[in-house]
Amino acid sequence: MTGAGRQPSPLVKLRPAPFGADPTGARLERIHQSPNWANGAFVNPVGARSVPSGGLIKSLPANLRKEARQSRKPARPVPIHPTTLTDLATPAASGLRITWMGHSTVLAEIGGRRVLFDPVWGERCSPFAFAGPRRIHPTPVPLTALTGLDVVVISHDHYDHLDMSTITALISTDVVFAVPLGVGSHLEHWGVPPERLRELDWNESTDVAGLRLTATPARHFCGRGLRGRQQTLWASWAVTDGTHRIYHSGDTGYFPGFADIGAEHGPFDATMIQIGAYSEFWPDIHMTPAEGIQAHLDLSGGAAAGVMLPIHWATFNLAQHPWAEPGEGTVAAARAVGAQVATPRVGAPFEPADPPPADPWWREVAVAPATGWAPWPPPASALQGDVVAEA
Repeated sequence: MTGAGRQPSPLVKLRPAPFGADPTGARLERIHQSPNWANGAFVNPVGARSVPSGGLIKSLPANLRKEARQSRKPARPVPIHPTTLTDLATPAASGLRITWMGHSTVLAEIGGRRVLFDPVWGERCSPFAFAGPRRIHPTPVPLTALTGLDVVVISHDHYDHLDMSTITALISTDVVFAVPLGVGSHLEHWGVPPERLRELDWNESTDVAGLRLTATPARHFCGRGLRGRQQTLWASWAVTDGTHRIYHSGDTGYFPGFADIGAEHGPFDATMIQIGAYSEFWPDIHMTPAEGIQAHLDLSGGAAAGVMLPIHWATFNLAQHPWAEPGEGTVAAARAVGAQVATPRVGAPFEPADPPPADPWWREVAVAPATGWAPWPPPASALQGDVVAEA
């Protein structure tokens, strides 16, 4: 967070529109009054390093070799569920239905309302059309076909969670945007009317279309420009219609606060938890699959309750681990503790009240490990005792 308190450069007016805008005026005053603001920056609930460790540089030569790169992307096209829109045309029988659109983008139908988390329909998660991580698979449905949205929820302002082209396409609808404190500056800069923004600090709530949405803590960081000034907040989210309860982690490292979130806002019928793009070089800001399962348990009061959907994987290559590893690791870690996970193909809706069995669909297209795939289903002892090893 070095330099977080410095004033914006006059050159900021020349930066490309996808970089967004810094908070100013009443928004900046509100940020300065936040209990989560200290010494000129937003701070995490527990300490976190947001800059990769020096060991990353030393590891680059080995990780740039062809054989190391090959496993970081699928060998064949990722299978996409073919009838998403037809399936969504029928109301959810249980009142709660979840559709993973890839990466951290999730459509949740809850109590007859539609909530879209972290929508990214862009081809790259980058401020530039010619550079940056490119989408590995297409979106399962055109954004214009996804009608009836009541609220769009943003977890933080990184490019793989907040995509300018997607936001501007949604302006023509009447959807409300729920965002962490400070992120509204980007959306207003892109043309979102202020009256359609609900901008929350941690533990603040807003009501939209009969839903209560609460911004809850996360352990991460923010930033879209070249200077990490930490002036917009990051958050996880709890949403309820009074009957069903769901949780979206956004991006986060593991921290003890999951138990507090579960006690305050659970029990959750479904959790959507980040388990991809982890690395030993940035262990504080992203979770491994084992840590993601532990977070799910914490959110459930220590019990294996509800259904966990692994997110933040399969769509963009953002780390050095093999492309299929998050899916494999999540299923194995869940089985070790008796937790229920849903691993739908991209675009396949499911109802947490009657989830489909875990499906290792990624094995159809991934580069197989040198030692071959583990037995399916994974043995119950596969990761016993390792769930909190990296917590």
